[in-house]
Amino acid sequence: MGDEEAGLCGQVLNKCVDPSSQQKKPLFYSLFQLLLLLCLFFGILGYSMISSSIWQSIPLHHQSQRSFQWISQVGQDNPELEEETKKFLKTTAKPIVPASAPPEGIQYHEGYPTNYRFLIDHKDVCKTNNPFLVLITPAAPKNVRARNVIRQTWGNETLVQDKVVVHLFVLGLPGGSDAEEVQKSLNEENLQHQDLIQSNFVDTYHNLTIKTMVLMHWLATRCPKAAYVMKIDTDMLLSVENLLTMLQRPNIPKTNYLTGYIMRNIPVVRSMNSKWYVSEEMYPENTYPPYPLGTAYLLSNDLPAKFVEISKSVNYCTVEDAYIGMCMKKLELSILQPPDPSQFRVYHFKYNRCQFSKFITYNVISPDELEKFWTDLKRPEPPCPEKKPEDASNEKNNKD
Repeated sequence: MGDEEAGLCGQVLNKCVDPSSQQKKPLFYSLFQLLLLLCLFFGILGYSMISSSIWQSIPLHHQSQRSFQWISQVGQDNPELEEETKKFLKTTAKPIVPASAPPEGIQYHEGYPTNYRFLIDHKDVCKTNNPFLVLITPAAPKNVRARNVIRQTWGNETLVQDKVVVHLFVLGLPGGSDAEEVQKSLNEENLQHQDLIQSNFVDTYHNLTIKTMVLMHWLATRCPKAAYVMKIDTDMLLSVENLLTMLQRPNIPKTNYLTGYIMRNIPVVRSMNSKWYVSEEMYPENTYPPYPLGTAYLLSNDLPAKFVEISKSVNYCTVEDAYIGMCMKKLELSILQPPDPSQFRVYHFKYNRCQFSKFITYNVISPDELEKFWTDLKRPEPPCPEKKPEDASNEKNNKD
């Protein structure tokens, strides 16, 4: 068949038309062909509208599951197409909801801690010790020096005011070319001290929210009977004595309690050059809800389980302490000021033994500084000099 004859093959009828009949009935044939094309066009349009309506009524996670089923079928014949489609869906599709999450509404689970598992765990530490207070510290895998100084200072206090205190470190997987060597060291460190909790997320700055939610999951499942928890960073000086004194006050709530240095009306950083950058897609509001500064905050131990559950419906945010504020807002709970806010110190100033003896937390610049301050504070001499009678009299006169 020549090129001219081939051009007469009807695409709609899927067969060749006789050239002679084309010449005999040009008008009839053209009208018939036009009618078929119109029928085909309106048929496709109607089908598309019905299909689109049905597709939109299907929950997002079902759409994702069907998409991935389609990938597996197509990929058997075309691996390259499978890989490209996976990349596309990874950047555009909503994550599939875990089986434990309710099917209604939009669900998020990037920071949901049960997506991860514990590699190093101490399931019975709270059963054995029955602590009143748990101190839990997020730590970088390689920061051995900071962990050792904490073990020698405030992390070594296990019985304060007749209350049992437990301290643990939480970390993720080491990265870099020496990751295997670092992991071996961590295993040995844990065998020696029995105080590391490790999960299988990569330990990076932008995964701090995951780290925080993992420690909340550990508290909710391994240590639910403790009364209070302090989440505290490695660069903090802590007076467990002053903290326990605060917790003994009769007006301290036993449930739904979160306190620390409270941040309010903090603008969201939109500069992509900042390590605190958060996109509008991640968090659309211009300011964060109130949240406790992540260096150190105290919470009643009923909150970790509530944070874990509510995180299913709170969009992931890389600013971990702001994320806690977002969870509190979703729970319709308020963050409370501590009885004496000046005890939760943030900004550096010159060391003064008398003043520092009254703090609960203080941010230090290095493990050496932490060790130095702690050693001085623990000297047997009273931290504040006794006032002489004339000093007391002058103070009274000044007040009058």
